[in-house]
Amino acid sequence: MTTDRERLLRRGDYIGGSFVTPERVDGYVVGVNPGDRSDVLGRFPFSETSVDEAMSAAGKGALIWRKIPMTDRANAVRRYREALGRFQERFAELLTRETGKPLWESRQEVVAAIRAVDLLLEDGLVLLQPRVLDEREARSDYRPRGVVAVIAPYNFPLLIPTLQIAAALLSGNTVVFKPSKFTPGCGQMIGEMMDRCRLPRGVFNFVQGSGSGIGSKLVVHPGLDALLFSGSFATAMAIRRATFERPELPTLYQCGGKGCAIVLDDADINRSVYEVLVGAFLTAGQRHNSTGRVIVTRGIFDAFIERLVRQAGHLNIGYGFDDDTFLGPVISENFRGRVRRFGRQLVQAGHPVLLAGGNREVEGHKGFYVAPAIYQIQWSKGQAVLEDEPPGPTLMVYKVDAWDEAVLLHNQLVYRASTSLFTDPESPELDEVASRLKTGSLNVNRGTIGASLRLPAVGLGRSSNGIPAGIDLLRFLSTPRSTLVERRPFDPAQSVPGTNWDRGEFPDLSGSLMPEKL
Repeated sequence: MTTDRERLLRRGDYIGGSFVTPERVDGYVVGVNPGDRSDVLGRFPFSETSVDEAMSAAGKGALIWRKIPMTDRANAVRRYREALGRFQERFAELLTRETGKPLWESRQEVVAAIRAVDLLLEDGLVLLQPRVLDEREARSDYRPRGVVAVIAPYNFPLLIPTLQIAAALLSGNTVVFKPSKFTPGCGQMIGEMMDRCRLPRGVFNFVQGSGSGIGSKLVVHPGLDALLFSGSFATAMAIRRATFERPELPTLYQCGGKGCAIVLDDADINRSVYEVLVGAFLTAGQRHNSTGRVIVTRGIFDAFIERLVRQAGHLNIGYGFDDDTFLGPVISENFRGRVRRFGRQLVQAGHPVLLAGGNREVEGHKGFYVAPAIYQIQWSKGQAVLEDEPPGPTLMVYKVDAWDEAVLLHNQLVYRASTSLFTDPESPELDEVASRLKTGSLNVNRGTIGASLRLPAVGLGRSSNGIPAGIDLLRFLSTPRSTLVERRPFDPAQSVPGTNWDRGEFPDLSGSLMPEKL
């Protein structure tokens, strides 16, 4: 597989319907291929003044866009979907260059983004239909919130912003989009696709920059009407502190923290090993719902772990454009350092290494490669490690005596983005186990990374703030407004007791309210 290593044309920010280069540059974000650091996509300038300009443009665009009929808004979003389809392979290659994920996985993300738009258009629009009461003139309509900020992550730099931007536009909002500092090229290409949609000026805008600079300014902007944030819990808490005096600001937090798998004695060992393996190490373990922990009952523990460790050791670690790569690099050298430090801390705390991780070299490519690591947590000794998000391709395993102990341990996890339960689907205990698990997304005999955008699901604990992130975003990005209309003439006989409405004529007071002299 050959790839285009040329630097991208830096188009600048997209504000008011045009790409513009900041007059005053406050800094740069550098697009680097994490699978090959010699492949530099470019230096993308950013400016804090662009935030004010983008928000102003979005505010003006909102006055127009909210009046556009739903069919026309849907047609504009459909044009974006068509552009994604035409440039599918180009987008996939750019995703691999900027994130390091294997090309086959990048292609899947592009397809998933296209499908997400299809779902919004096919199944989502019904969520915005007004509710009309036939027996009287009463109705409820969903109205747009206004200007929506979308702050996107690096692990799904196309799928997540595509879903959120499309939902915002369909529900009548305008958008200011900030891509991750690690994926400026993907953000720019989304802007290029939106530029093809013939939107009114200001309806879609995007600004480049770091989270600490541009992102911080964006989330506290007084013109903001709703915020969609995907990223770490620490950043979410910083946003909450910064917006403390705006409790009315509707905000979606997607903080991930990873999912957990539970494997019971009667599970299909091949299926459970495969699903846990893929869930833990696909995308180098950087998905918000990657499998970070697996809790295994004693009867199957030894056989499960032996096979899991053996299969994990056979995973192909390599460059994203190589055909047989399963596990690419992590996103940065700083993140690779976090993976190493986390592993050392587990070992120092007395948790045995079942599969050593560590840095990995890939022939011909100097990138941020890490081998998968598996640790057995000695949780019964008082160090259960239930609060942390295991970074990158790190999996922690727990041995328990029975399913009730597994459920008890699971429900103490601080992050519960999603949960997998592996057991005999005909087990008489399945319903009881499932009912006791405190999770917003339960996959039986499927990995934690499986999800349906059609279904409302939320991560529990610190994984989210309880707002569904699928097509239900259309409702979150709208406000219901009820309208009651009375057309009958006023009947004094219907006045309530105590108003004394029928006691004589009302005096004409219109003249007494005017000043004697002008």
